[in-house]
Amino acid sequence: MSDAFQDRENTFEKQFAKDEALRFRATARRNKALALWVADMKGVSGDAAEKFAEHFIGAQTGKSDDEVAAALKAEVAGADVDFSDHRLHKKMGEEMALALASVKAGK
Repeated sequence: MSDAFQDRENTFEKQFAKDEALRFRATARRNKALALWVADMKGVSGDAAEKFAEHFIGAQTGKSDDEVAAALKAEVAGADVDFSDHRLHKKMGEEMALALASVKAGK
């Protein structure tokens, strides 16, 4: 009887680890998409935008969504762009949905 409970516990632990790894990869993809979005708003493109995005991903690893949002706001501070909290959070949600779908699809 205890083997069945142990097997069930191990299955849940493996699924939790898998879900966390998926969420980590999706969050990194979301953050890259957001960084590229901000770079575009600032008029940065090409290799400079990619470098900015890679740096942003590294700087935001392990940070909460609120901390990521604050970092994005700081990046556009002083730039003349429409960057309301509502627009930012909507974009964050959209990019996370796309990133999760992409990671789940194995892309």
